[in-house]
Amino acid sequence: MKFLIIHFLTTLLFLTLCPANDWPRFRGPTEDGHAKVKSLPLKWSATENVKWKIPVPGKGWSSPVLSDGNIYLTTAYAQGDNQDAAAVKRELRVLCFNAENGKTVWDTKVFDQEASSRPIHKKNSHASPTPIIENGKVYVHFGHMGTACLDLKGKIIWANNELGYNPLHGNGGTPIIVDDLLIYSADALTNPFIVALNKKNGKVAWKKSRSDTPQDKKFSFSTPTLINVAGKRQLISPTSGAVFSYDPLSGAELWNVTYRGWSVIPKPVLYKGLVFVATGYERSTLLGIRVDKDSKGDVTDSHVEWEITKRAPHTPSVLIVDDLLYFISDGGIATCVEPMTGEVIWQERTAGPMSASPIHSNGRIYFLDEQGQSTVIKAGRKFEVLARNSINERTLASYAIGEGAIYIRSLENLYRIGK
Repeated sequence: MKFLIIHFLTTLLFLTLCPANDWPRFRGPTEDGHAKVKSLPLKWSATENVKWKIPVPGKGWSSPVLSDGNIYLTTAYAQGDNQDAAAVKRELRVLCFNAENGKTVWDTKVFDQEASSRPIHKKNSHASPTPIIENGKVYVHFGHMGTACLDLKGKIIWANNELGYNPLHGNGGTPIIVDDLLIYSADALTNPFIVALNKKNGKVAWKKSRSDTPQDKKFSFSTPTLINVAGKRQLISPTSGAVFSYDPLSGAELWNVTYRGWSVIPKPVLYKGLVFVATGYERSTLLGIRVDKDSKGDVTDSHVEWEITKRAPHTPSVLIVDDLLYFISDGGIATCVEPMTGEVIWQERTAGPMSASPIHSNGRIYFLDEQGQSTVIKAGRKFEVLARNSINERTLASYAIGEGAIYIRSLENLYRIGK
């Protein structure tokens, strides 16, 4: 019951700060994939039930975010016609669109990227971390290229490009905000670290090197999660070889659980005293880890309550709905389990390969595969498909949600679904 109350209060705080129609950060207002709206579209296609569709310049896989009637996303605009070209200069930009009609409100260049920048994975982009909107500010992150804060008119307030590091395959993890701190992981090929910037001026508040782990491949792309355990806040941050808990205000390391995985992407989720962590490549394992207020050091042997080794996600984050845990493998196999024990209830194919994280609204779970097909299922102990919809475009970014509207970013376009 204690964990239920704490989780409820944390959720209530997020919802108090964010209007119900907003989706101001990765995975929504409460950072767990839940949309607090009255209704969402059930059926659509590339032409049906589409309010607008607009081209997005450049290339980026950051998920769109919604705040106060505007949509924000980032993009990397390459010189020339080939947005996938390797050795070319790029402009790293922030775009703002009117959510009602899709018209451009502003377009601001934040950083210039030199042609000598490291190559990226074919499924990545130079603009993959998702923006954050908070208290009239837009926070954007381009990994090793820099982090910035803009006002809602597109004016740059501060920009920090002094924390360069050596990524492999590009950048992916999104920062989170904790009080006056903007915290993100920089899990590079060598010398990985986690860092907190002062969100008011972009200066480093704390920076901590990752402790050694059993994995030699150091690079990862995960987004941290803030949890509250018996009144004590902890920052949960997975990386290659281990998941770490930190004091979010000081960066002090609290505890860790080790594993063999690397290139970790999914964002952890908390439920009733368990935090769910996927361990990455080669073969991802989903762990249910018990979190305590006073845990210290390596708790691998004592705090891992269960593990699932088959069809765990490498990329999409997990989802809790009505006391059930849902996740989807990168191959498109959806699984429903008992969150406290890891017991599998059902496991079914939804569609093709997956990168986007699922969302929930009003008893429906929405998945989105990499070819633009959305599978909508009824949340529950029985697998039931309610709709299959397709825009037939490349889609790696996750949904953004508004009242009666779903925003989908494809390789070249941004859609508003729902009229």
